[in-house]
Amino acid sequence: MSEPEPAVPGAVREMLLGRIRDVADYPVPGVMFKDITPLLADPEAFAVLTDTLAGVCAQRGATKVVGLEARGFILAAPVAVRAGLGFIPVRKAGKLPGATLAQSYELEYGTAEMEVHAEDLAPEDRVMIIDDVLATGGTADAALQLVRRAGAHVAGIAVLMELAFLGGRDRLKPALRDAPLDALVTV
Repeated sequence: MSEPEPAVPGAVREMLLGRIRDVADYPVPGVMFKDITPLLADPEAFAVLTDTLAGVCAQRGATKVVGLEARGFILAAPVAVRAGLGFIPVRKAGKLPGATLAQSYELEYGTAEMEVHAEDLAPEDRVMIIDDVLATGGTADAALQLVRRAGAHVAGIAVLMELAFLGGRDRLKPALRDAPLDALVTV
């Protein structure tokens, strides 16, 4: 059974939502893209986001933070610094030097692969996986598998925004096992 989600105060949720811009017909006609760059450009909102995610890491007992390429890096790195934790990048295949663990995953339009340096994670680590958006859940599922294959424990997944209409949470339920999924904003 998963732990309950940390309470995100309504004022924080509204601040974050108020700085996410809708862009119609991007990247293709019919898609409403959720652009987080206005949030990142606002130092107060970015600090609130970083503090909130660092609080989730503390509540979940994380010892390391994994950030998913590319926007997950933007969020996870300052969260790791704020929380006093190590940062581990999970990159697209072929971007990390040396030995890596790789994991393939499904996209709407094909497949992709991500990699991590397994030696950066240890069996005693409790890893918080951070990304900007949970959509269909494919990337998050691959990250869960990579962390576990590296021998570490998953403290949870935390995202800025969950696109609930795409069903990623339901798809992830079996892979999450006992790890919580925390979304600060759900649309």
